Amino acid sequence: MARIIEAGDVGHLVKNGATVYCTGMGLAGFAEEAVKAIRESFNATGHPRDLTLYHATGVGNGKDRGVHHFAAEGLLKRIVGGHFGVGGPELMRLIMDNKVEAYNLPQGVLVQIPKQVAGRRPGFLTKVGLETFVDPRIEGAKVNAAATEDLVEVVHLDGEEWLYFRNPKVDVALLRGSYADENGNVSMAREGVLLESLSIAQAARASGGIVIVQVEHIVKNGTLHPKDVKIPGILVDYIVIGKPENHLQTMNTYFNPVYAGDIKVPTRAMAPLPLDERKIIARRAAMELKSGAVVNLGIGMPEGVASVAAEEKIEHMMALTLETGPIGGVPAAGFDFGHASNAEAVVEQPAQFDFYDGGGIDVAFLGLAQTDQHGNVNVSKFSGRPVGCGGFINITQNAKKVVFCGTFTAGGLQVAVEDGRLKIVAEGKSRKFLDHVEQITFSGHYAAGTGQVVLYVTERAVFQLSAEGMELLEVAPGIDIERDILAHMRFKPVIRGTPRLMDPRIFGSEAMGLRSTIVTKTLGRVDEATRQACVAQLCSQLHQGG
Repeated sequence: MARIIEAGDVGHLVKNGATVYCTGMGLAGFAEEAVKAIRESFNATGHPRDLTLYHATGVGNGKDRGVHHFAAEGLLKRIVGGHFGVGGPELMRLIMDNKVEAYNLPQGVLVQIPKQVAGRRPGFLTKVGLETFVDPRIEGAKVNAAATEDLVEVVHLDGEEWLYFRNPKVDVALLRGSYADENGNVSMAREGVLLESLSIAQAARASGGIVIVQVEHIVKNGTLHPKDVKIPGILVDYIVIGKPENHLQTMNTYFNPVYAGDIKVPTRAMAPLPLDERKIIARRAAMELKSGAVVNLGIGMPEGVASVAAEEKIEHMMALTLETGPIGGVPAAGFDFGHASNAEAVVEQPAQFDFYDGGGIDVAFLGLAQTDQHGNVNVSKFSGRPVGCGGFINITQNAKKVVFCGTFTAGGLQVAVEDGRLKIVAEGKSRKFLDHVEQITFSGHYAAGTGQVVLYVTERAVFQLSAEGMELLEVAPGIDIERDILAHMRFKPVIRGTPRLMDPRIFGSEAMGLRSTIVTKTLGRVDEATRQACVAQLCSQLHQGG
C-alpha cells in the first residue's frame, strides 16, 4: 500500500547517485512539488547528489520551473533528455560548461526505453536517428565534452542497420496524476495528457526502485472507476499532495476542462490569423492536407496550420495528432502546446510513438530553423547551444510526407501583402538556407533513400527534396528569384525551367476555400464509380462542418 508523505520527505528517499526518470511536457505531468523538495534537500544538506536524470520532452517554463530545479552543480551528474530549450538558463549553463554529462535522445526513444526496462529487455532497437546527430558515426547523441559514455550503437540485423539504445536502471520514478485513492491507485482525470507514466512506474518496479506520484487529492478506496486508473496502486510507493501552484495542467494553464476532455467548445470561435508571413506559410502548408489524412503538427510556425484548418472549416475532415497523445480536435498553441481542444482520444505517449514510427502519419508539419543543400534540417543546436530534438526525428523520419515550415530568413524579417503580391519590407539578418547545417536533426540523404516526399515551405518560395538536392518549385507573386531568393541562399538550388507561382488565394484577405480543394484531391484518387459514390458523403461532411 502506498504511503502518503509530505513533500519535504522526498529528498530523503532519493539516494546519492540514483537514476531518476520523470514525466513532463512543459509543466504538464511534471511533479513540481516533489522535485522542488529534492532541490531544497540538496541546498540544505548536500544530498541527494550525483543524480542521473531522464526525461523525454522539454520540461519547464524556460525560467524557474521543471527540470530547472535539478540545475545545481553537484546535484546532477548526468542528464539524458529529449529537449533542453525550456529547462532554464542555469541548466543550459551547466551543460555548456561541462558541469554535467548531457545527452539528447529522440523523444520517441526516451518514452520507449521504460517499456524495455519494465520487461527486463536489454535495450531499445530502432531505425530512428540513423544519419542524424544521434547516430554514433556522427555525434552519438552526445551534447557536450563531458558526455563520454556511448549510450547508442549501430547494429546489423538481417542486412539492415539499426540503432541500439542501452537501458538505464531506474531507481526513482517521479510521476504525476490527479487523484489517488488510499491504496495508491492513480487517476489522471484532470490531466490533459497521459504521457509515459505507466511505463516508468513499471520500469522502476522492475529495477527495484521506488515510485513517487504527485496528485491533487486523495479519495476514498473504491471511488475511482477501475478503467480510470492509469497507474495501479501495486506500482506506487509514495503519494505527495501538490499545491495548486505546483500542479499546472500546462506550462501556462492551471486547469482547462477542454484539455481534460470534460467539455467541448466551438472551433469557429478561434480568431483567424492576420495576413502576415506566418499565415502565408500556414496556408501554403495546409494545401498539402487531404481528407482522411492523419496529421502531426509541430510547435512554432506549424501551429498556424491548425488555425488555418479551423478558419477553412476543414479540421473535421482529417485527424490532427500530437506526439503527447491527443488524436483529433484542434491542437493548442504556445504555452499550451501538447494539448488539444475537442480531442477524440488521448492515448499514452509510447503508443502514439509506436504509431508514428510505424508510418501512421500521412503528413507532418514541422519547423524549419536551418536547412542546407542536401535537404538536411537543424532544429536542435544553434551557435553551440543544445536546444534538443524532441519528437522531431521520430516524426520526420517516418511520416509519409514532411512539410517543413519557416520563414526564408530570420532576425528582423518584415513582409507585407499588397494587391495579392508579397513585398519584402525588411530582410532578415540571418540566412537559414546554408551550405551545411550546424547539426543534422533531419537527414535529407536518408529521406531521399526511402523515397519520402519532403517540402520546404517559406513565405516567398517552396522547395522540394529531389535526388539532386533542393529544388525550387514555387515562388510567391511579387518575388524576384535572383534578388529575393538566390541572393539570400548559401547554395544554388535545382531549378527546372520556370518555377510556378504560389496559389494566389494564399495572398488574399478572404478564406481560401480549401474545402473544395480537398474534395477535388480526394475524388481525384479514386475511379469514376467510387467517385460518384463518394460525392454525396463528402458533401454531407462539408455541410455538417458549416
